[in-house]
Amino acid sequence: MKADRLLAVLLLLQTRGTVPASELAERLDVSVRTVYRDIEALSAAGVPVYAERGRYGGIALLPGYRTDVTGLTADEARALFVFTADDAHAALGLDAALGSALRKVMAALPAPHRPAAEQTSRRVLVDPARWMSGPRAAVDVAELHDAVLADVRLRLRYRHSGQDEPRQYTVDPYGLVVKAGVWYLVADLDGDPRLFRADRIHTAEPADDPVRRRAGAELADVWEALRAGVERRPSAVRLRVRVHRPRLELFRRLNAGALTGEPRPDEPRPGERPGEWLLAELAVSEVAWARSLLAFGPTVEVLDPPEARTLLAEVAAEVVGLYGGEGAAGPQGP
Repeated sequence: MKADRLLAVLLLLQTRGTVPASELAERLDVSVRTVYRDIEALSAAGVPVYAERGRYGGIALLPGYRTDVTGLTADEARALFVFTADDAHAALGLDAALGSALRKVMAALPAPHRPAAEQTSRRVLVDPARWMSGPRAAVDVAELHDAVLADVRLRLRYRHSGQDEPRQYTVDPYGLVVKAGVWYLVADLDGDPRLFRADRIHTAEPADDPVRRRAGAELADVWEALRAGVERRPSAVRLRVRVHRPRLELFRRLNAGALTGEPRPDEPRPGERPGEWLLAELAVSEVAWARSLLAFGPTVEVLDPPEARTLLAEVAAEVVGLYGGEGAAGPQGP
């Protein structure tokens, strides 16, 4: 609706200052001509808006002009008060500021919307952490956040997985991303996008040089490319397995990222009921990945490749030797 779009233009200009007409058009999904018609409508309504021409021109409000209009609908008001149990704001040192900001928003809401917003804050809680994920290492994300906002290059001491000593890098940061409770620094290293887990960053010191981001690259775009790259990593090994139906849901949940398709019923072996066992295929990085399937015991059987079966047989023999072989430690008496 035009009224919503006019309000969106007004709030964008109030927040951003001078904004090119082309950017407004892209954000609002309209033509530049429509943007200029909206500016004329705002001006006719008494809003002191004007257009600056030239290379660095755009649409702007007269300095000092502010509006207290929020234009929030009932659904928008409720959306602001869906609280999260994640410690993202606390990690950034913004938990107190969040509480203060929400109190101010509540006070500014139209009176009819306040009960619904307050009820939503008490009835809906979002906790993005996974079950049994274990304790996470303490991370000083607030300090890293300040360094990122400085818009300068960062000198990192970063420890890679599987290594004891950190390595030194000079990176160009785009920002921070928290995914499933884990913080990442998104940055360019020698012009290539990289992810750095915040809990492996030993130090992050601002350099004297200004940040050198790639032209037109934004945090959301760089993150999306990195995320897609992680999810599309090549899988060199295909494991074909049999799964006992009572364990299917757990198997599917724990291996969702590796499953190549929906498990299908397998031909029953002597003594088995039809549909009791299912066939599934997993795309994994290496044969050694099959070790994780030992946690399912006899309810998951690896059929192919043969080297995976050999590996599991060797590991199983080691386990038997540890717990049931000669010389295994028995119960200790008094």
